[in-house]
Amino acid sequence: MLSELLDDLRAEQIDLRGLVADADLDAPTPATGWDVRDAVAHLAGSDEEARKAATRPEDFVTGLAEVAKDIDGFLTGQLTARRGLSRAQLLSDWQAGFDAMVEAFATVPPGTKVPWYGPPMSPASFVTARLMEYWAHGQDVADALGVRRTPTDRLRHICHLGVRTRGFAYANRGLVAPDVPVAVQLTAPDGSGWSFGEGDQRVTGPAEDFCLLVTQRRHRDDLALRADGDAAEEWLGLAQCFAGPPGPGRDRR
Repeated sequence: MLSELLDDLRAEQIDLRGLVADADLDAPTPATGWDVRDAVAHLAGSDEEARKAATRPEDFVTGLAEVAKDIDGFLTGQLTARRGLSRAQLLSDWQAGFDAMVEAFATVPPGTKVPWYGPPMSPASFVTARLMEYWAHGQDVADALGVRRTPTDRLRHICHLGVRTRGFAYANRGLVAPDVPVAVQLTAPDGSGWSFGEGDQRVTGPAEDFCLLVTQRRHRDDLALRADGDAAEEWLGLAQCFAGPPGPGRDRR
């Protein structure tokens, strides 16, 4: 399973590289203050941190305390460190770091918990989270360039992560998730159905829209998602599948 996830992560990165190959790196993205170059720089910096977490977990954990003191400064550092690079050097360094990260995760023993900025994760969960990050920041790049991406079956990984992080989305805001199961029934890009969990309350709609919601790349009102039940409705109002403080989300289009 891990090898298949790594293949999908590679495919996601290849798609994004195709978007930025000849793109205007100064084009502003919907992420406030970030341009296309910054999106790439952030992914490159996060790939380096992920490789460290996989290969030198003790060093990564030691550095967490410093990062926690100034998360914004840490993220800004990833960007400023790469702003002086030429396009060729930026893309080359990004690719080399990505390849090193993939190779590192391919050798992490099964059953290992890899530390990160949220809860430690299995290698499979970690790679899924990286795929989600690539897709989400890829959406920012696509929006900056005015491109409509073709959704793929790789969205299933992000949907799965979005469902699994329901409790995290509450805890991240100091809340307790209601003890009410919510079924998620989504329409896949090929028209088939993807189902996650069971329950009388449900979330239904396109898989791509669910991914856009849990990665906070679109406002809820701009998506064709339906919530049946109070617990389902409440969850969609605060869903977040990425690590870090609660995100501000996006304005309604």
